[in-house]
Amino acid sequence: MKIIAIGRNYAEHIKELNNERPDEPVIFTKPETAILKNGESFYYPDFSQDIHHEVEIVLKINKMGKNIEEKFAHKYYDEIGIGIDFTARDIQAKLKAKGLPWDLAKGFNGSAPVSEFVSKSKYADLQNLNFSLDLTDVNGETQTRQQGNTSMMLFSFDNIIAFVSRYFTLKTGDIIFTGTPAGVGPVKVGDKLSAFIEGEKMLEFDVK
Repeated sequence: MKIIAIGRNYAEHIKELNNERPDEPVIFTKPETAILKNGESFYYPDFSQDIHHEVEIVLKINKMGKNIEEKFAHKYYDEIGIGIDFTARDIQAKLKAKGLPWDLAKGFNGSAPVSEFVSKSKYADLQNLNFSLDLTDVNGETQTRQQGNTSMMLFSFDNIIAFVSRYFTLKTGDIIFTGTPAGVGPVKVGDKLSAFIEGEKMLEFDVK
């Protein structure tokens, strides 16, 4: 099972990190050991002091495909979920400064919490899908940290699948994180994160 992720897919997020707007999807991967399921707690690693949350809609591939035409891409996933792309921002900054890959900053253990997957037919329009992330701190105060809508994506779900499949054969069970909207920020031990699609809580877990 592969975890493929898309960077810089929401314009406002690109602005907040002062990144360059891409001409095509920015791709990185995470190992299977990054997955956290069933609301398992995220344990803050000792090698970073600046872990950031990035909430994302996640696609689950339902059959093998490569060199998929965009007009057929919708046939290769029938379920979606929501997940967090945890990023060790301090490590990422060091790697980027040296022109090195981001693997250590993106692929560490537990860096990809993901919800259960539900049928995409549940939603009227996948290109107009609201999703969000709430953070509850140790004092019990809850703030909405991120809010996004898939209409704001630079590259659509189908475009992403077509692009990725030119390079990687997609297999049943692979998942694709499709990018995060603005509002990324740090998490601390004691925080609780809750992620929603169209107002429905899909994922909740503690930071320990």
